[in-house]
Amino acid sequence: MADSGIFDIAASGMTAQKLRLNTVASNMANANVVAGDPESAYRAKMPVFETVLREQSGAADSGLVQVTDIRESNAAPEKRYEPGHPLADDEGYVYGSNVNMAEAQANMTSAARSYQTNVEVMNTAKQLMLRTLRMGQ
Repeated sequence: MADSGIFDIAASGMTAQKLRLNTVASNMANANVVAGDPESAYRAKMPVFETVLREQSGAADSGLVQVTDIRESNAAPEKRYEPGHPLADDEGYVYGSNVNMAEAQANMTSAARSYQTNVEVMNTAKQLMLRTLRMGQ
């Protein structure tokens, strides 16, 4: 059935957004982690998406979402002076993650809404297919 492409596209979008949600959750969970040097500090991660076109009926007419990479943020880790901290370096500094909580919350909301939109696409396509089948009764 040619319309199964709708389900494939929506499913690939749901899979991508699920990974995005998991990545954001990991970032938020590690937002308060500190390290003794900037190289060891947790860096925020973000998935990279790509549309992969595939051929159906001789024409490239459907695009699946694919995660091609998970990149780390290049932002500098937060440097805090805490000389009594067990992980403090020789100068008394600890290095926190570079997770921006406001950005993480916005990404989480966006990913959840995108996931829900794909669920609605699948439900609508299913309802339309069932109505089409009932027309022949």
